[in-house]
Amino acid sequence: MMNIPPSLNTIIRQQPYPLLFAIISGSHLYGFASPDSDYDLRGVHILPVREVVGLETGNETIEFSEVRQSLEIDLVTHDVKKFFLMLLKKNGYVLEQLYSPLILTTSPEHEELKFIAKNCITRHHSYHYLGFAATQWKLFNKEQAYRIKPLLYVYRVLLTGINLMQTGRIEANLIKLNEIFNLPYIPDLIAQKLAGTEKSILSDINVAFHQIEYERLHNKLQEVYESSPLPEVPSANVDLHNLLVRLRMRSYEL
Repeated sequence: MMNIPPSLNTIIRQQPYPLLFAIISGSHLYGFASPDSDYDLRGVHILPVREVVGLETGNETIEFSEVRQSLEIDLVTHDVKKFFLMLLKKNGYVLEQLYSPLILTTSPEHEELKFIAKNCITRHHSYHYLGFAATQWKLFNKEQAYRIKPLLYVYRVLLTGINLMQTGRIEANLIKLNEIFNLPYIPDLIAQKLAGTEKSILSDINVAFHQIEYERLHNKLQEVYESSPLPEVPSANVDLHNLLVRLRMRSYEL
């Protein structure tokens, strides 16, 4: 497990609403954080009943960015209802947040939600990963110098998508994913990123090779989507509804 700076927990404790959970996402979750990488904190807050039933409502999304003790920190939390609705769409981001092992704060309902959300995963989540990979590949190619980070993102999202379609499980860490896929060039790319800065440039890059690999893995993700045993639509609506009601009623009692 990574060493979590105390300032991150301080920020979590300062949030205005109770948190269902809060985690670390971004490069730290993906396994290739540079020494100067910022900390992407993500979570779910619970608005009290009085702030969802009246004319004046609380913030569905809270965003916070600052540099604290030389650390660049970016925090985003969503209200529990908004997060549940996002889970019912083909949104890989929220699944990766929910199942992140880099947990800053949790609750029994967080564990319950992880169990329920298994029934939110469908074969159509492949579209999220196909689209994200295409965006990162364009970013990698359009710059004058080839940066490591977009290329690592390309491989991370494609392997996450392929693994999800085949197993129904979320794994966002590229190091762990490569224990499954054994791509020989991944360790060197990660080593370069870990040893450099967030905007490190690739040395001795063979763009034609990575073009072939990108297209191969992109096609593989399309293939496993077509043969995936995952369902067409989520089936967690009732369980999410019941959990949401319980969380809201608890805030009312408080």
